[in-house]
Amino acid sequence: MAPLAAQPVPPGVRAVSAGRTSGAEPLASAIISESAAASGGPLGIYLHIPFCEAICNYCNFNRGLFRTDTKRRYLIALAREIESARAGGPVDSVFFGGGTPSVLDPGDVRALIARCGSSFTLDPGAEVTLEANPETASRERLEGYRSAGVTRLSLGVQSFRDAELRRLGRAHTAARAIEAFESARSAGFDDISIDLMTWLPEQTVEHWAETLDVLIGLDPEHASLYLLELYPNAPLREDMARGGWAQAPDDVAAEMYLAALDRLETAGYAHYEISNVAKPGRRCRHNLKYWSDGAWVGFGCGAHSTRDGRRWRNVSETESYMARVADGVSPVAHEQVLSVDERATDTLFLGLRLTEGVDVPAVERRYGVNVWERWGGELTRCVEAGLLEDDSERLRLTRKGRLLASEVMQVFV
Repeated sequence: MAPLAAQPVPPGVRAVSAGRTSGAEPLASAIISESAAASGGPLGIYLHIPFCEAICNYCNFNRGLFRTDTKRRYLIALAREIESARAGGPVDSVFFGGGTPSVLDPGDVRALIARCGSSFTLDPGAEVTLEANPETASRERLEGYRSAGVTRLSLGVQSFRDAELRRLGRAHTAARAIEAFESARSAGFDDISIDLMTWLPEQTVEHWAETLDVLIGLDPEHASLYLLELYPNAPLREDMARGGWAQAPDDVAAEMYLAALDRLETAGYAHYEISNVAKPGRRCRHNLKYWSDGAWVGFGCGAHSTRDGRRWRNVSETESYMARVADGVSPVAHEQVLSVDERATDTLFLGLRLTEGVDVPAVERRYGVNVWERWGGELTRCVEAGLLEDDSERLRLTRKGRLLASEVMQVFV
């Protein structure tokens, strides 16, 4: 099944292995110099906002409850970390993730975008995405974000059925989600993504179809479809046990996933990544960096970065992050310099998430690795099993392979 994508770990990116611990490096050492940036395309910037007004019972992201004083101190630290990256290179995407970034005031968002613009060369046409929950998405607030420079809104709706939203511990109703979307349109947003989740407790194929019908009726430019994954200590597990709720069998979850793709493709959406569909020209520029061997720099607690063969991760705990930055110490907890073989492996591993697959000759030219000599035995077995298709230039998952993507990608682990 398609894995649930999450931030600040980019979708599909394997965890940073514990390399050198950056305990006492100067703050500015977290960012590679401008000359190094010339080796690739424009960067993406990820800003992690770890605050939520309520904690969902299934969530395993790096977040905590919103407190005004903590937010104030965190934004000071975040701005200082970004400032340390002066001459950081050209940028064509900024992504506010969380947590719930829409707990920030529009003025806070404006200041962070300006800070990014002073430390990097921010493209005038940059895609600037802000994740928002429906309950915090008032018309006035959305107009403020649009004025602040946000160009793309990602609404965390999850379901358009109230019973499912209650089971997930969400604070909004289906009606409020629809209202938030309409408010975003009125505020001038012409690039909106809606997040939905399937394989929910007690969800049926018919229930899922109802949610899809509402999505299609709203006609957003982009949608992300995630399967619910229950981490070991998720409170939702206890709620399910108490309520006698169950998830549908795996084959029914597969039916929901495939049915969604069929309905959305008929409605004019192109399936471009395992969990994502978009109208023409509306793919998420920032997230494509994760899957297309791009580069990005993450700021904030727990944020991950990948650039020029180097990967690093900030400390996860919010207070520790703020203390390090306040002391002028790098917040980087671990970093790893990737070998050429590791870079080629990650390019294949992540690129297979895209429906267009991987340009094998391009990978071989870039990294000097013969893909079929290195992984040919395992890849051939996947092709023979109908999970992969190979047209001599591109390697891509089949429809069946997308359902078993985790198994296929074990080839590169």
